[in-house]
Amino acid sequence: MPHSDATQAEGHDVTIFHNPGCSKSRGALGILEARGVDHGVVEYLVAPPSRQTLEMVVAKLAGPVAELVRTEDTAFVALGLDPADYRTPEAVVELLLEHPELMQRPVVVRGDRAVIARPGERVLELLG
Repeated sequence: MPHSDATQAEGHDVTIFHNPGCSKSRGALGILEARGVDHGVVEYLVAPPSRQTLEMVVAKLAGPVAELVRTEDTAFVALGLDPADYRTPEAVVELLLEHPELMQRPVVVRGDRAVIARPGERVLELLG
């Protein structure tokens, strides 16, 4: 059952920042459901994450923070943005506050770790 914001999803073991229109996102969600993992769903295009939520995700992210930005997305290109400008946590958070559609998906958070589940099987890194 989708939740309207990250606060509602916090009571779960795992939170997935999900775009139902994305096959990779649907795949990761399917893995969570198939394994019976208690999870909250944040449809981040419907309920964009707050600064606090984005800062939390960035702090927990495994891998370079720049990977959180969809630099090859047509919207990124159309805005005339330079990927080199989005390599710090602060720059990524500012961009995603203004353009949540540029957040890579899905992002799955469990405890003190977060992964970009591309491919969807990367969610298994969090499940141990």
